Order: sequence, then C-alpha cells, then structure tokens
Amino acid sequence: MSQVKSGDVVRIHYTGKLADGTQFDSSAGREPLEFKVGSGQIIPGLDRQIQGMKQGESGTLTIPAAEAYGARDENQVQVVPRTALPPEMEVQVGSNLQATTPDGNQISLTVVGVSEAEITVDANHPLAGHDLVFEIEIVEVVAG
Repeated sequence: MSQVKSGDVVRIHYTGKLADGTQFDSSAGREPLEFKVGSGQIIPGLDRQIQGMKQGESGTLTIPAAEAYGARDENQVQVVPRTALPPEMEVQVGSNLQATTPDGNQISLTVVGVSEAEITVDANHPLAGHDLVFEIEIVEVVAG
C-alpha cells in the first residue's frame, strides 16, 4: 500500500481538539474530508504531517500554532464606533461580521466587546495562537 504523498487526493476522518482537549471540529457523522495533499487546501502542518501515512492508518498529530492558523495578532483587535454599523444591526459578543478592507478583500470579524458607543472586533482566526491536536484516519488514498 502506497504512502500519502504530495499531489495525492486523500479522504480522512478527523477530530480536531485544542491542547486542553476542547473539541473544535469533527467529521463524525459526515462524509470524510477530501483534499489534494500539498495544494494548500488545509492547514500546512496537517498537510505536511499526513504525508507518509498509509490508507487505513490512524494517528494523533499535534500541529503547532505556527503551522496552523498562526500566532494571535493583537493589532487585529479594533474598536469601531457603533455609527460605522447600520443602525438596525444588532450585535452582541460572539456575533460574526463581514467587512471589506480598503483593497476590496472580505474579512471575518468576531465581536469581542460591546458598549453603547462602540464595539470591539477581532479579525484573528478563532484558532490563532493555539496548538491543535488532530485524531485522524486515512480513509482512502487516490494516487495523484
């Protein structure tokens, strides 16, 4: 049985957890995740670490934050006047918003603070700054 290599299409079942055991995602009850190895479709550390595994193999892979969603960047936390939002928009801590940058890119923001006059938003990925632990099973390897 061949080993997973860059360019292969693979199907995996996975459970993703934080280092403290908190689960953030799983393919349980869904179809396996399918992607092309080395194509940038998944986080770099997971993409790299599954290479060399075989179909049917299971394992636990720890992905450092730098190879997952990167370090938290406190410069990505901004305070915005409420007047910058449509008046009918109701926001609360935990709300997700979309914004357009001056160069036209869409970014996701999470509301982390709310007051009468302003809101605080965080553009960091929610998993930024966290080492991630994946329990995976290589369900299928399709040669590239």
